[in-house]
Amino acid sequence: MKDRRSLFTLSRFHTLTLCLVCTTACGALSPTSTVQAGTWGGDHVLLTVSGTGANAEFDCAHGTIDGPLSLDSSQRFDVAGTFVQEHGGPIRVDEQLVAVPARYAGTSRQGAMTLTITLTSNGQSLGPFTLTFGQQGSVFKCL
Repeated sequence: MKDRRSLFTLSRFHTLTLCLVCTTACGALSPTSTVQAGTWGGDHVLLTVSGTGANAEFDCAHGTIDGPLSLDSSQRFDVAGTFVQEHGGPIRVDEQLVAVPARYAGTSRQGAMTLTITLTSNGQSLGPFTLTFGQQGSVFKCL
């Protein structure tokens, strides 16, 4: 009886180990890909993606994404960046716009993207924006 119990315990251990190895090998525990590099545009947004991050232009604002836009197995991303609110009117010579920390999150599937920006300091959410790969954004800068 003791040998049978040991065999059962050993069998369960091997099964769990095999499941872990298969899950890791299939990429479920790591990003599967990144957002396609290039221009993504939509109403009030233009996102220029590279292999190392992205630059964003919005109506009266701009921002950066500080690392690759890695996609999980559900084609979602959530990455750190900055957001800078702009304003209309003249800009003083000594004026410096303040970049605040932000999270850029969304999905990217078959040339279509949704994007929401959340300012980490106060939780304010901007978006969602709908973008299409290869399109120029329709952005109106402050005057």
